[in-house]
Amino acid sequence: MAGDITTIARPYAEAIFERAKETGQLEAWSEALALLAAVTADPLLAAQISNPSVPREQIRELILEVCGDGLSAEVGNLLRLLAQNARLAAISEIARLFEARRIADLGVRHVSIRSAFEVGSDQQEMLAAALAKHFGDQVELTVETDSALLGGIEIRAGDLVIDNSVRGKIKQLANALQF
Repeated sequence: MAGDITTIARPYAEAIFERAKETGQLEAWSEALALLAAVTADPLLAAQISNPSVPREQIRELILEVCGDGLSAEVGNLLRLLAQNARLAAISEIARLFEARRIADLGVRHVSIRSAFEVGSDQQEMLAAALAKHFGDQVELTVETDSALLGGIEIRAGDLVIDNSVRGKIKQLANALQF
């Protein structure tokens, strides 16, 4: 289901990004989408969004009321469009994709690193420098320790995955042996 919502949200996020860039409102849209994502993440409101018996326009008005004067007319139009197309549930994913695109546009690439063992700050700096050289962008690292990897490291940057973990190598071997 997560892939489905991303497929639904991506065209909206791309269109919003292009409009925001065209009008010089990237920061304002980022804040507005973050606010909408926070409001729609509320469990009570999320239940209403997914309830087919509640009119979508009523939910849109409720969201606008909760957000108050924090939203521009264009954001209100976006909400109207999402309500008409029954896409209000995609708001948080739209916000996430928009933010990822905004950061990428700034020349910063988010890279997630999972390691079987703790990665020291000097090692993180070396990894960041090597990845920045590889991608040609600034790199923002998120590092987490995952003992399930058994050993090694896994690097994710968008669609690129470099799995140099022991667990990954075992999976490759199992696939090669057709287990």
